[in-house]
Amino acid sequence: MKHTLLRPTSLGAALAAAGVLLFGASHLRAQAQVSVLPVQGRVSLMTAGDANVTVQVGRSGVVLVDTPPADLAPQVITEIRKLSARPIRHIVQTSASSDRIGGTVALLGPAGARGLALGAGLFGFGATGASRPNVAAQDNVLNRLSATTPAVAPGLLPTMTDFLPTLDLFNDEAIVLYHVPAAHSDGDSIVFFRRSDVISTGNIYTPGRYPVIDTTRGGSVNGLIAALGRVLELAVPEAFEEGGTKIIPGRGRVGEETDVAEFRDMVSIIRDRVQDAVTKNQTLDQIKASKPSRDYDAEYRATPADADRLIESIFKTLPAPPPTAPAARPGSARPTGGRS
Repeated sequence: MKHTLLRPTSLGAALAAAGVLLFGASHLRAQAQVSVLPVQGRVSLMTAGDANVTVQVGRSGVVLVDTPPADLAPQVITEIRKLSARPIRHIVQTSASSDRIGGTVALLGPAGARGLALGAGLFGFGATGASRPNVAAQDNVLNRLSATTPAVAPGLLPTMTDFLPTLDLFNDEAIVLYHVPAAHSDGDSIVFFRRSDVISTGNIYTPGRYPVIDTTRGGSVNGLIAALGRVLELAVPEAFEEGGTKIIPGRGRVGEETDVAEFRDMVSIIRDRVQDAVTKNQTLDQIKASKPSRDYDAEYRATPADADRLIESIFKTLPAPPPTAPAARPGSARPTGGRS
C-alpha cells in the first residue's frame, strides 16, 4: 500500500483550512445538531447537521466513514466517547467532496493538526502508527486534494491509498473498500462492514434528494448507475419482510436494498429520457424545458434549479451519439459484388 508522509502545519493554517470555530454560537448549535442511531452489529449512524458519519466501534478502537462539518467535530467527539473510550484508528474518506472530509483535521486533534484542540481531554483518543489515525481513500482523492490551490491542510490528505477493493479485519469484522469509478466523482468508495451487514455509500446514494454528479471531479451518470448496481450486488434483503443489509447514505435516512433499487431506477429512467432527447438532436435548453424529471421532482423535493442541475450533469456526461451517416443520393448506390 502507498503511504503519504504528512508535514506539520501551523495551528492557524489548520484552523483556516478546516474552518473550525472554537467558541461561540457554533458550539451551542452543534449540541442540537448531532444525533446517534444504532444501525446493526457494531455500526452506528451519526448525523451531524445534514451529513452522515458511519461509526464502527469495538475492542480495537473506532472506525469512521467520512467526517462531520468542522464546527460540529467537538459534539461528534462527545457522542463517539459515549460509544467507545478507545482511540479513533481509521477514517475512510469516500470522496474528496468537502461535505465528506470537512471535519478530518478537527477530529485528528493534536496528532493530526499539531495543536488543534478545543479543550483538555476532548481529543484524548490517542492514535496509531505515526501518532495519528490512518486516513484511507482511493488514489484520486489524494491526487485531487494534493493539486488543490491554495493547498489544503496536510491533515486532510489520505495517509493510505491503494487500488481498491481493500479488505482489512478490524474489531473482529472484515471491512471492504470498493472503488466505484466515475460515479459521484472519480474517487468514490463504498465501505462494506461484512459481519454487521452494513454498507456506507458516501454521496452516490442520497435518498429524498437528487444525486449530485460532480462533473468537475470526473463524475458521470453511467458511473453513478453502475455504482448503485454494485451496492445492490453486495446487499441482501431479508425474505418477505424489511431487514437484511442496512445502507447508510451520505445524507438522509438508513435504507435497504429496495430503497437503493428505487433510487437507481429513478436515475436510469431520467438518464434514458435525456439520452432519447439527445438522439433527436435536442439542445440542453430544449431538454430542460421538456422537464424529463417532472414525475420525480416532488418525491425528491427538487426545486426547478435542482432538476435543471441534474439534467445538465446527465447531459454533460452521456457518451456522444455516433455520427449519423448521410443519406445516399438517388442512383448512387454502391455495387454489392465485393471489392474489385
